[in-house]
Amino acid sequence: MLKEFKDLIAKGNVMDMAVGIIIGAAFTAIVGSLVSDLINPIISLFMGGVDFSGMYALLGEGEYTSMAEAEEAGAAVFAYGRFIMAIINFLIIAFVVFMLVKSVNATKKKEAPAAPPAPKGPTQEELLMEIRDALQK
Repeated sequence: MLKEFKDLIAKGNVMDMAVGIIIGAAFTAIVGSLVSDLINPIISLFMGGVDFSGMYALLGEGEYTSMAEAEEAGAAVFAYGRFIMAIINFLIIAFVVFMLVKSVNATKKKEAPAAPPAPKGPTQEELLMEIRDALQK
């Protein structure tokens, strides 16, 4: 079992996947900073200073001045602003990833055209007719 595990780990695909996960984690930090530190403030500026992440609806009794205060008190909070921000962040991140993949694909060399498909062999009926003809001779 240990040998099988070593064989699995030694395969190139596992190492490629590990490198991809590590680079993905670093890329996530960069894109997260891009979204939260650069793009979200610009969106907020154009929206008149609205911070979606602070929007919420209280699902119980009581009055709180902020969502953090309500959460700290243990009140049920419907945090729809966080959901809106998560959607905006997703769209921005998806666009950045799309642009990255598009640029990588543009820099790749064009692959050589595929070889023409191998000629088809005789059909089953043709083979049977050849056998029949050979037997009749």
